[in-house]
Amino acid sequence: MGSRTVADRDVTSLCDLFEASVRANADRTAVVAPDGSTLTYAELNDRAERVAGFLRARGVAPGDRVGFCLPKGTASLAVMLGAMKARAAYVPVDWQGPAARNRTILADCGVAALFLGEERSDVLREWTAGLPKTLVRVPRSATGAADAGSAVDPGVWWRSGALAYADVVAHAPIKADPRTRRRTDVAYILYTSGSTGVPKGVTLTQENAVAFVQWCSAALGPRPTDRVSSHAPFHFDLSVLDVHVALRHGATLVLIGEELGKDPKSLARFIAQQRITMWYSTPSVLALLVEFGALEMHDFSALRTICFAGEVFPVPALRRLTGQIPHAAYFNLYGPTETNVCTFLQVPLPIPDERTQPFPIGHPCPHCEGMVLDEKREEVVRGKEGTLWITGRSVFRGYWNRPDLDKGVFLERHGKRWYDTGDVVREDPRDGYVFVGRKDRMVKRRGLRIELGEIEVALQRNPALREAAVIVLGDPQTGVKIRAHVSARKGSELSLVALKRFCSAALPVAMSPDLFVIHDALPRTSTDKIDYQALQKHAAPG
Repeated sequence: MGSRTVADRDVTSLCDLFEASVRANADRTAVVAPDGSTLTYAELNDRAERVAGFLRARGVAPGDRVGFCLPKGTASLAVMLGAMKARAAYVPVDWQGPAARNRTILADCGVAALFLGEERSDVLREWTAGLPKTLVRVPRSATGAADAGSAVDPGVWWRSGALAYADVVAHAPIKADPRTRRRTDVAYILYTSGSTGVPKGVTLTQENAVAFVQWCSAALGPRPTDRVSSHAPFHFDLSVLDVHVALRHGATLVLIGEELGKDPKSLARFIAQQRITMWYSTPSVLALLVEFGALEMHDFSALRTICFAGEVFPVPALRRLTGQIPHAAYFNLYGPTETNVCTFLQVPLPIPDERTQPFPIGHPCPHCEGMVLDEKREEVVRGKEGTLWITGRSVFRGYWNRPDLDKGVFLERHGKRWYDTGDVVREDPRDGYVFVGRKDRMVKRRGLRIELGEIEVALQRNPALREAAVIVLGDPQTGVKIRAHVSARKGSELSLVALKRFCSAALPVAMSPDLFVIHDALPRTSTDKIDYQALQKHAAPG
């Protein structure tokens, strides 16, 4: 028997969808945590309502932001849902990311409350603008995470005046009227790489999120009997499908911890043992499973839907995957964080041996429209290359507190508000949009959009460096390699070991350069700008 869901016309927020599942599926397993513990729908809802009650009691108001830096687990899910039940927005940051970058994000959006894993006290150091009004220390034992934690600094915690997470989950649950919810409420803010070196907050409303989840329901056909993978970290927009689609339909969400997610051999075994039915990740993760997961050793008969997004899937790896798991339906999903998925293509199987070109990103989803414009912002004829613009219910409100950025990416036309994806495409009459590349210095790596300028800004904070420039090279195995060209300040000596050590502290793993080239001085153009073309030639193979 299927789960009962609210009618689309009655939906105001993600909480409406989740609470309908709670009423229909109270005793079903809602989530399997990385440590193997589980919560039913009733238990997860109770925990989220206690978080919401705590937040309201601490003065968190509609429109406020609630941040969390936690390992993937039940605590992070409860905070996510609890924040929205309090009509606040949740703001996840990278649990394993550099402390300085996480501080920047949390301070930028002015979080009113912050739930912080006890091992990440480094985020609190050097917090210059005053700590959030409400700070909650979450012990590893309460998170449902499986991965080993790092050392805890009791001194920092003692000075911070943080509250105990146990008091949060013991708090009286919220008594909120769902009729007070608004489609215009901000549901979450996800931060992406910024060209100035400062991450930018993508502000998505409840209407944006609900439109996307409703499309997923229609296109992917989730069922209460599904076991849905949650591979993406919660600060990555792929997690929106994992979490909120599963919870809408009374399915079981299977959380995959950070370390397991990086181990293809163990991950393949886990997918089979957990009888995962719906999978969603970047192509690079699936390619690693093909290459190192020994897929032929496992039973994947439960898998019926495999979705991928975030980067181009090389055809050889996709062909091998579909050959190993031929019974599943494969979906190529496309869309930046600012729109979530806005175009899609179901991959036709089997993939012919002669095919070498990646599959198109497909046609717009029903809740979106696409338009291809040239550099003068005039529509191009079908088949010609141009920049893809998107409009529709899932397109974000704007960048958090950055009206300067909004002006550059939005356009009013045909009585609608269009967003510039920055992706160059051409339109095929049968297969929809074909992805060609980027028009700026943003690249995609491991499914994440990365501004090369942000890496340069981080490198330039190294006191031993005089200048730094970053380029990308094509790589048949990983898609792209990031190469940094640097020169030393007078009196300083550079070593590759020191550079890599600096990057490990200053940048997320996905943004750290793979290679370094040390110069006496970087080449310049006639206008005294760094000559990137010369660097590209310098780095070219051969």
